[in-house]
Amino acid sequence: MDHPKPKPWHAQPLSQVYETLHSSEDGLRDAEATERLQTHGPNTLRAKPPKSILRMLKEQLLDPMVLILIGAALFSALLQEWTEAIVIGTIVVVNAVIGIVQEKKAQSSLEALRNMRAPTARVLREGEESILPASELVPGDIVFLRDGDMVPADLRLVDAANLKVQEASLTGESVPSEKDADVLLAADCPLGDRCNMLYASSIVTYGRATGVVVATGMDTQVGNIADLLDNQDELDTPIKRKLNAVGKTLTVIGLIVCVLIFLLGALYHRPLIPQFLVAISLAISIIPEGLPATATIVMALGVQRMAKKNALIRKLPAVETLGSATVICSDKTGTLTLNQMTVTHIAVNGDFAAGQGTPVAEAAQRHPKVYQELIYAAALCNDASLDPDHPGQIIGDPTEGALIYLAQAFGIDHEDLEETYPRLFEQPFDSDRKRMTTVHRIQDRNIAYTKGAVDELLPLCTHMLTAAGVRPMTETDRRQILSLCNQMSEQALRVLGFAMRTLEHIPGEEDDSVECDLTFVGITGMIDPPRKEVARSVATCQQAGIRTVMITGDHKVTALAIARELGIYRPGNTVLSGDELDAMSEEDLDAAVGTTTVFSRVSPADKLRIIQSLKRTGEVTAMTGDGVNDSPALKAADIGVAMGVTGTDVAKDASDMILLDDSFTTIAYAIKEGRRVYRNIQKVIQFLLVGNIAEILTLFLATALNWEAPLLAVHILWVNLATATLPALALGVDPASKNIMKHPPVRSGTLFERDLVRRVVTQGIFVALLTTAAYWIGVRMADHTTGQTMAFCVLALSQMLRAFNQRSNTEPIWVRAEGINPWLIVSFGVSALLMAAILWIPPLQSAFQLTTLSGLSWLVVLGLSLLSILQVEVSKAIRRLGI
Repeated sequence: MDHPKPKPWHAQPLSQVYETLHSSEDGLRDAEATERLQTHGPNTLRAKPPKSILRMLKEQLLDPMVLILIGAALFSALLQEWTEAIVIGTIVVVNAVIGIVQEKKAQSSLEALRNMRAPTARVLREGEESILPASELVPGDIVFLRDGDMVPADLRLVDAANLKVQEASLTGESVPSEKDADVLLAADCPLGDRCNMLYASSIVTYGRATGVVVATGMDTQVGNIADLLDNQDELDTPIKRKLNAVGKTLTVIGLIVCVLIFLLGALYHRPLIPQFLVAISLAISIIPEGLPATATIVMALGVQRMAKKNALIRKLPAVETLGSATVICSDKTGTLTLNQMTVTHIAVNGDFAAGQGTPVAEAAQRHPKVYQELIYAAALCNDASLDPDHPGQIIGDPTEGALIYLAQAFGIDHEDLEETYPRLFEQPFDSDRKRMTTVHRIQDRNIAYTKGAVDELLPLCTHMLTAAGVRPMTETDRRQILSLCNQMSEQALRVLGFAMRTLEHIPGEEDDSVECDLTFVGITGMIDPPRKEVARSVATCQQAGIRTVMITGDHKVTALAIARELGIYRPGNTVLSGDELDAMSEEDLDAAVGTTTVFSRVSPADKLRIIQSLKRTGEVTAMTGDGVNDSPALKAADIGVAMGVTGTDVAKDASDMILLDDSFTTIAYAIKEGRRVYRNIQKVIQFLLVGNIAEILTLFLATALNWEAPLLAVHILWVNLATATLPALALGVDPASKNIMKHPPVRSGTLFERDLVRRVVTQGIFVALLTTAAYWIGVRMADHTTGQTMAFCVLALSQMLRAFNQRSNTEPIWVRAEGINPWLIVSFGVSALLMAAILWIPPLQSAFQLTTLSGLSWLVVLGLSLLSILQVEVSKAIRRLGI
């Protein structure tokens, strides 16, 4: 028989909570707490044991491309080509060291989560208040909190006075949540609406509270996030998957060709050792030794360029991955918005009859007398202050901070005003009254200013302030005020009402008759406004075929208003709330994510689920965020993008990239740079593989014709490492095409796009025919050594020349809108000097088994090499003509 599932803590009355926890309002005894600490463990977060250096090294060395490099080094050593073996071995070691260093850095995510914990807590033990390390808290403990405290564990509120708690790092809401200990909530109440609960790592911004601990350590909401982060598998990025696919493909082809060569040799009854050496030459020729290192260097140079634009890359493959992104999932608070509540509209006097508020900038310019009382009320009936140690930041409630900035817009300094008109009496805000009142002596009058929720304030008002003075308030006035408030709320504005009253005497401490017979002054509408530059960046991303999706813990109305303003939400798009998301199956969610651009009131698990759904539907996802609640999704996304200024350490350490200026615009630049890197890596692959295919086919064709080998293993290694690597690096830093952000993202699961394969095969075959022809002509003109030298020169020189027409697959070699690439010219010069050294310095010429060519032989070599450029340019012309 199944037992009914117990109600969650927020749905249980306090008596039941105490009973479940075997505790009481008097707290726990020390002995009981010690016993529970042994049962539940310390109030800290668990982490996987870090990987050992040996395990990291093993994982690095088992990478397919690294295995190919190791194989190349072994083959080179077998052929006693020690220089090449050392170079390739060095590449393997450097790649392994870089990978291990990056992985060690990535292990700090959970450590950062631990550092967020409150170090001490005020606890009721043995009937007395004690200060204990937060790690010693256990379920059933009674904890006391006041403003400025960090909540040390998950608590069910026992008592709360004017309590507001900043939960942005968990829920994504920029406005502190008001708490009420006496409310009983539904079992399925979303995390952001649980006003009778406090969660670990949130911060008390106002008031005081008493709570009973219901969860510690990994059982807390922060612990659940840590568990999601801890259990999240390390995922390959697209570039890593694609380079692995290249390595596997080349390995298979290499084995097949080697077997075929052995079979052909057996048919021709060739000796085993020479045939074995030919097979090794083929195996080496199939391996693009410079590819992994070149790709790494290309990405590293991209990292340097992006760092200058405030995009800090923590993991190299993130450069390319962002360029392949098809969806950017962005948190709202602090990412798309300023994370600073700002008053945008105010309404007084005739604004209510007109049915619209006045923008603050416009009102500040007109500055009629009727605005003064509203500004005085906003600035004086206010407990926030400017932070002297951090200019531009607020100490206290962000809503009240917005009112201080409102006063500044009207040229009024909040501190000077308070000093001129000090507070003589106050009735603090509480969640029952939903208002606050302060009394000040202004121009020989005792003025009481009251602010609060409009629907709570209006019944207390009998008069209304207008430009002509104070007059009685009518029912029409009330309807107009409420209508404008509803209209502003629908625009996601947070509305506050203000009223005033002249008092004959300063009230006494127990006087509760101040908030009556009030004169209504006006209202303010505030919002966490979107960043001005974000709309343009969103449009740029849309032009590039990249969809922006807002994922936030905020309410649907607020999220939708911001999304509309930024162009994220358009007609035909869908908006889903956390409750709707919870009711969906994985199949339903997969069907919905294609059109949904706003997810509101979501939990950390929801964010992770959305990312996983997008990836299941074939999207390459980038996830931006700054809070603890974003970290599992940041880690699960193809690329996690953390905010550098407002982001938590947890978010930064779970990310692949950090925006040093917290600007969404930086993402647009990073996407462009990522696309540039991706296209340049494709150019490098095309350039290198054409040479590899030419080498394979040349040797295969010679074996099939029962010729002596036209190329030696040392020739192949020299071409691959000396005359191909430098031009490949130069192609890797090629400028981006001017239309790079007007093309859709590359969705292919491999770097081998159809056009790329066609170009590689056709160009490879053509160069192989040229190389074979050079060998045949050389043998006919002189001897086998001359033929080998001519074949080697055609292979190397055609490779060096082709670098210039690999910059574009459509534009002619002499046309390039982005200008010349000076590094290509430098690389050609260096490669030419290296070739000259082994061709004309006798010891090197002898080591490479080459000979000096005649003038006629050089004419043949140059003519054949130039034909390789001609073939590429003809194919480009055919493509431009659409033939």
